[in-house]
Amino acid sequence: MKEKLQVKDLSYSYHELSGETLALSHISFEVRDGEFLAVVGPSGCGKSTLLSLLCGLLEPEEGAVLIDGIPREESSAVIGYMLQRDHLFEWRTVFSNVSLGLEIQKRLDDTARKELHQMLETYGLGAFQDSRPSQLSGGMRQRAALIRTLALKPDILLLDEPFSALDYQTRLSVCDDISSILRTRRKTALLITHDLSEAISVADRILVLSGRPGRVKTILNVEFAREYDRPLARRNAPEFSAYFNQLWKELRTDEDQTG
Repeated sequence: MKEKLQVKDLSYSYHELSGETLALSHISFEVRDGEFLAVVGPSGCGKSTLLSLLCGLLEPEEGAVLIDGIPREESSAVIGYMLQRDHLFEWRTVFSNVSLGLEIQKRLDDTARKELHQMLETYGLGAFQDSRPSQLSGGMRQRAALIRTLALKPDILLLDEPFSALDYQTRLSVCDDISSILRTRRKTALLITHDLSEAISVADRILVLSGRPGRVKTILNVEFAREYDRPLARRNAPEFSAYFNQLWKELRTDEDQTG
């Protein structure tokens, strides 16, 4: 499996009047084509900063981000970004919300409209295309946000704790739905999460960052038998607790060293 995304020796600092704060220090890793990588680490370790660097919202002070072997700034690859909040506009219908990106890019032709209608039907929102966001549950709103992102046909999808605003039961269900959708579509995805169980339930590999400044502590391969191919099923697998304990140990060790 070839490497879709490569991060090489990436460093970034925040500069304020009070001084310089090193957020990330010499980060290196890769994400293979079609792989689902989760990133965990203690609060303030630079997880969201990392996503901002990957998508170009911030420029690294050192290092490089490559997509298909090409520097990100020279690549034509489309990067999708899904945030904690769905950011649906109440004055627009569900369909006009999911089509917003295509509308802005002037790509909302008949073919695109047909594909959007199909995705809405497939992902359980077909009956709500003319509804307003306030008429949707939290999980349905997140599925709408995902469709809006997938409509742009991203080569890489960045997920910044997209389930954290949901109640626990809804979070489990929506995480199961969305991660299964991404696997079916073979999307290369990178998920930021503070929830270790969530990371284990969705990821092919888990990257563990140290406390600030964030450094790569370890990358854990996650493998489950075929009958545990969905996130909710993984939580019941015999290997699940071993992975959880391993991650917990990595994070606790970091806290002991920095505390």
